[in-house]
Order: sequence, then structure tokens, then C-alpha cells
Amino acid sequence: MNTILVLLAVLFACLTEGKLTKGSHCYDDNDLQTYKHFVGKHAWNNYPSFYMVKELEQLESGGNRQRQQTRHSCPNLVASSIKQVTEDHNSRSISPWRYRIDVDENRLPMKLAFAECLCSGCIDVRTGRETDAVNSVIVNQTMMVLRRKQCSDQKTYAFQVEYIKVPVACTCVLPKSHY
Repeated sequence: MNTILVLLAVLFACLTEGKLTKGSHCYDDNDLQTYKHFVGKHAWNNYPSFYMVKELEQLESGGNRQRQQTRHSCPNLVASSIKQVTEDHNSRSISPWRYRIDVDENRLPMKLAFAECLCSGCIDVRTGRETDAVNSVIVNQTMMVLRRKQCSDQKTYAFQVEYIKVPVACTCVLPKSHY
């Protein structure tokens, strides 16, 4: 609730301090940097999709290519390898997923971590191999973001509140044919 109040306060500040252009509030690049910094620090810190971006960028820049390559395919999980698996839920799940950074220059926050399922089925706990008896599906979280729209003067921008579905994890479900 506090997150929403902070975001609404920032939005109100944006609307009351911006320059008027044909009835809408518009901001130049300097204004955008000020509000992006404030909003990012306060409003979105409770969303894993926001705060995980920095960690993912560090992993990508660290040259950990082997880890990145193995994360793109459905793994085989056997009892002996479970001890070596990290504490991350996404790699221990029977519906494993990886994260990628989604970049949208016209959205605040511009970068979000999106989950992608590694398997179409799920891992059978007895065999450690993928089975199509159940399906891996994305779990979405609704998130409020600010969408940047160019104003009529073509030099400034306005913001609109938008709700987007952010893929945050994967889970196993029965195939629709079983219903």
C-alpha cells in the first residue's frame, strides 16, 4: 500500500510541476532523470522484477557463460545433483525458469526481470526428467508502471499510469485436456 501511495505522490508531483502543452503535463530530459531516480528508489523496491535487474546485469557482465548456456534448456535433475543446486527457487523447481532483462525505453522502470520457463512439461521427481503429463506455465504479477508518451512539441514527454503483467516464475499445471 505504501508503494502505491509513494508512486501516486510522485505522479502527482510530476503532474503539478510539469510544463503545460495543450492540456497535458510535459517534462524535458532533465525532469525525467530527477523523477526516474526518485521513483526507482522508492516505489518499485518491493518488486523482485525491479530489484533483480542489478544482480542479473552483474551475472551477465561477469562472463559466467556456462551458467547462462545451461539455463536455456530443460535440465535433468537427479538426486546426486540436487546437493549442488543453488538455493534459488527457479533452479530447484520442478518447473524451472530463468530470468532475462526486458528493456522498454518508454517505461519506468525501463528494465525489469522477466521469467521464462525452461521446460514445456515439468520435471518428474522420481526420474528427474521432463514429463509432459503436466505443463509448465508462467506466473504473472500485475505491476503499475509509468508509460512515457511524447508531447505535441516533440521535445518533452508526459506519463500515463499503466498496469502490466510481469512474468515472475513458472509453475506446474495439469494440461487443459485433463479438465
